[in-house]
Amino acid sequence: MAGTLYLIPVPLGPTAPQESLPSNVLGVIRPLTYFVVEQAKTARAFLKAAGTDAPLQSLQLEELNEHTKDNALDRLLAPLRAGHDIGLLSEAGCPAVADPGANLVALAQKENIRVVPLIGPSSLLLALMASGLNGQRFAFQGYLPAKETDRMKALRELEGESRKRQQTQLFIETPYRNRAMFDAILLACQPATRMTVATDLTLATESVQTRTIQGWKKETPPEIERRPTVFLLLA
Repeated sequence: MAGTLYLIPVPLGPTAPQESLPSNVLGVIRPLTYFVVEQAKTARAFLKAAGTDAPLQSLQLEELNEHTKDNALDRLLAPLRAGHDIGLLSEAGCPAVADPGANLVALAQKENIRVVPLIGPSSLLLALMASGLNGQRFAFQGYLPAKETDRMKALRELEGESRKRQQTQLFIETPYRNRAMFDAILLACQPATRMTVATDLTLATESVQTRTIQGWKKETPPEIERRPTVFLLLA
């Protein structure tokens, strides 16, 4: 009988796992000895803080990130086929959402291996909850193009789609480009469009602010450079 693939959320910043993960999730983590992780170094730090029954150095950690070749996925799934449970971790938040772990989940589903998502922080849902924008219809767009002209085009298209469907658009950016994204939104979007900037969610420095584009232009830009941020638009 195949093992179970557990999708284990990770805190969104430098906080103890006990502060953002339920006790039953920590209970699932402790007996596991096989993990697929985005970065081994940070995963070991998380597992040390969460607590494991086996010594940390005895755990089997395999990396799955943007550098992993597609033909490596079959090998990563081997312990599951042999009957061992595996924990899948991302760097922060929920695995397999805007995360390369989705490829492993897809293969597990294809082979009818049991996949169990565990409760934990999701920056996307937390941002949507606190935004005051439409939580009935929304779409996550991942990363927008980095090239300025392509990014402006994408923003205008998303604003048009939002207006047509009354749909909240969510997207993220590499933290060091957050300010460039913020400035681009102010240039691309109409004055009445509402934008939420959600930064450092679940941390002591958390900030979630919603303004119209016109309103944002009257304020000092938020301090978001190099801080994890989710952007939301509703036209």
